[in-house]
Amino acid sequence: MADFSNSDFVTRCIHVGNDIDKETGAIRRPITMANSYRLPDDASTLNWSDPNNIIYTRTTSANQFYLQERLASLEGGEDCVVLATGVAALAGVFFSFIDQDAHVICTDVSYIAVYRLLHEYFPDKYGVEVSLVDTSNVEEVRKAIRPNTKLIHLETPGNPTTRVSDIAEIAELAHEAGALVSVDSTFASPFIQRPLELGADLVIHSLTKYINGHGDAMGGAVIGKTELIDKIKREAMVNIGGAISPFNAWLITRGIVTLPLRMKQHSETALRVAQFLEAYPGVTFVAYPGLESHPQHAIAKKQMHGLYSGVLSFGIDGDVARHNDFVNALQLIISAVSIGHDESLIVYTGPDDERINYYPEEFRKHGFLRFSVGLESANDIIKDLTQAFEKVGL
Repeated sequence: MADFSNSDFVTRCIHVGNDIDKETGAIRRPITMANSYRLPDDASTLNWSDPNNIIYTRTTSANQFYLQERLASLEGGEDCVVLATGVAALAGVFFSFIDQDAHVICTDVSYIAVYRLLHEYFPDKYGVEVSLVDTSNVEEVRKAIRPNTKLIHLETPGNPTTRVSDIAEIAELAHEAGALVSVDSTFASPFIQRPLELGADLVIHSLTKYINGHGDAMGGAVIGKTELIDKIKREAMVNIGGAISPFNAWLITRGIVTLPLRMKQHSETALRVAQFLEAYPGVTFVAYPGLESHPQHAIAKKQMHGLYSGVLSFGIDGDVARHNDFVNALQLIISAVSIGHDESLIVYTGPDDERINYYPEEFRKHGFLRFSVGLESANDIIKDLTQAFEKVGL
């Protein structure tokens, strides 16, 4: 197989992890759906749980290997572990690196599974101390560090606030204190933001979102130094069973091929939509890192390579009923969870969310709308928003 280590990002999206199939001559590696692989002639000294040796699909599979190789290359990491979902990847990091009585700092408004794992389950079950702070404020992170801080987990841009945390500054603080830094970079993708280059120890992705990009496969990944990734493979993949299916691994590998093209389109369209919403009289706020009005726009500009992805949040002038009426009046934009699909998706979160006290003030009164801008024409998206606004009297 050719060496693409010095190739451009877009080239590596296509070629790393791919090769000519030796049996058929196909120029794309096939899906290998087997759950078991032939053992060597002498299996007497074999490590049956070796995640770097293809023996049994619960420990690893051929398609998982290929996907891990591609993702490690795109993030600039030594190694990668791919798991069944983004939550499995997050839980794998926490399970592997948070010991009993450790202290963890985490972005206060984060993905709901992270909130529950770190706010409830790890403290209740294992006595882990957790500080939820606004990590977009470096001073809050500095003040939260304790002698037993083992991990600082950032979500940037944050879900759903779009707050941006300064990865480089926080990594420097963490390493001075002997702590690891993990970054959930799902909203950005490796095309827009590469946390390892900024000093993070581990970068996490829900592959279900932008990296796959087609809304038809689930997966999660963690990328970093080999010694850290081996620990996750050994403890959280092999022995907890969060293995990805070969078919999903193949689908995601296929999806990555168009990642650079998709992220440019998502970002350009989302900026136009955000500018439209910011100027619309019935909109109470818009949170999008690409807007100059965003509180962390300067940080985003510094670490997100000039693109700001496709997710924004906004509110409208009205109560819960008007928010729901607005969503139901949309025709092109679909009311559904998830982000990073080819189609535009919107979800309304009401004011009774269990994390509501951690949200910025503008998100709290009547809830907010998280909008994953798809690959449709920006003009058509804006037309759909406009007709829905008009239908609810805005």
